[in-house]
Amino acid sequence: MNTPSSPHIPVLLEHVLDVFGNISNGLIIDCTLGFGGHSQALLDQNQNISIIGIDKDIQARDFAQKRLEKFKDRFSCIAGSFGEKFEEILQSQGDKIKGVLADIGVSSLQLDNNSRGFGFQSDNLDMRMDTSKPLEAKTIINTYSSYELERIFREYGEIKEYKKMASLIVNARSKQPFESAQDLSTFLQKHFKNPRIHPGTLAFQAIRIEVNDELGELQKLLNSASKLKGAVFGVISFHSLEDRMVKTAFKEWSKSCICSQNSYKCECGNNHSKGVIITKKPLIASSEEIKQNPRARSAKFRAFAFKD
Repeated sequence: MNTPSSPHIPVLLEHVLDVFGNISNGLIIDCTLGFGGHSQALLDQNQNISIIGIDKDIQARDFAQKRLEKFKDRFSCIAGSFGEKFEEILQSQGDKIKGVLADIGVSSLQLDNNSRGFGFQSDNLDMRMDTSKPLEAKTIINTYSSYELERIFREYGEIKEYKKMASLIVNARSKQPFESAQDLSTFLQKHFKNPRIHPGTLAFQAIRIEVNDELGELQKLLNSASKLKGAVFGVISFHSLEDRMVKTAFKEWSKSCICSQNSYKCECGNNHSKGVIITKKPLIASSEEIKQNPRARSAKFRAFAFKD
């Protein structure tokens, strides 16, 4: 297992500490525990809160639990996907929950570990956050039909040349299956050009989302979170699909009137707002943070405060 010699600085940390800073006591759920960086900072900031961390990645859980050993009286960890496990925690701990944080996307622990198949130079083609699950990137690239690949590249990667990309991959694999992420990234770099990012970036994003059902997980979380009372809910996203989902959910939750747009006048009572949007615009990384951590450049943080 490749682990860093020093803890990674979590993305948008100052924004997270600021948004959750007014929570005086109770329980915070860290839906994407990862390195445990956000959890450690929140536990350091407030001695009267406890945290339950969720992560489907056994390597992430092992690393975080060692890192947060000194907080063992206030920290516990659950294995599994946040889409499912958050609902379970909500059912048993609902009135105690005062904050929920989800940092959506692949972690540095996964990106930097060459055996996991997330990076362009990896000698593997896996991309599973939960390695006990059967579906991996190699299966998708080498067995999905051209139509299925088109769907993934169009919907999850928002790639303009999705038809061409799918067709070229299907044609190439018929002669020689793709065995590694390096094989795939080299192939994409040969056939596609992008002056801003590696030509394989959006394709890798799309495949990763399919492997891990990332948008499905986020939708489950949003559905469950809509039942929160008296809690702050925050999501850090890294691409437009996730951010759009979060923005849409927050807009719906903040609506006081839920009558049809075709209604002549309000008949619902105009008191259905679940709370208020804390971040009118998403919070983003400072230029200084981006210098220290280039991966922070695409991070967006939105937060919502639920009424009691």
